[in-house]
Amino acid sequence: METPAPEPATRAREARELQRGWYGEPLGDLFRRLIADLGLQNQVRLAGVLGLSAPMLSQLMSGQRAKIGNPVVVQRLQMLQELAWQVAEGSTGPTEAGARMDQIRKWGGASVLGTAHSTAGRPGAASPREVVHGIQAVLRSVASADEIADAARALAPSHAHLAEFLRVYGTGRTGEALEHFKAHQD
Repeated sequence: METPAPEPATRAREARELQRGWYGEPLGDLFRRLIADLGLQNQVRLAGVLGLSAPMLSQLMSGQRAKIGNPVVVQRLQMLQELAWQVAEGSTGPTEAGARMDQIRKWGGASVLGTAHSTAGRPGAASPREVVHGIQAVLRSVASADEIADAARALAPSHAHLAEFLRVYGTGRTGEALEHFKAHQD
């Protein structure tokens, strides 16, 4: 005898819990905060900056879908979070934020294999920020923040530098990861 499928409300609640592990909070909460903090006015504008369709954004917000499948969209989301933080602290004004959101919308992703050191001077070379966003997107697409933190704790006694890498890029803020990346370039 088959077990009945979970009710839609149960599935949505489970999806939001998965999102909390993967993204630090349910995407509905995160998206609403970004709309307010960045003055985007509505979900359609946020969807346009992220490179998602409005229906997909709505499904992610409501818990009908749990995960963002496109790593470039995850990277854009991280860039928007960083921008919202800069706006909130006052280091970026509304005009500059609008221009930066346009750049984020056009941004096509970064290779996590290239670095500013190895690609310097080449057309299309990834900036340190793009590389960091790429590393963060890959880590966060394969494991939740809690899983990454657990792995870092497990590795710490025998592989302290690798544990630090996981902690900084997998669970830390972009600014902290960028400082780490720049400190380990040479």
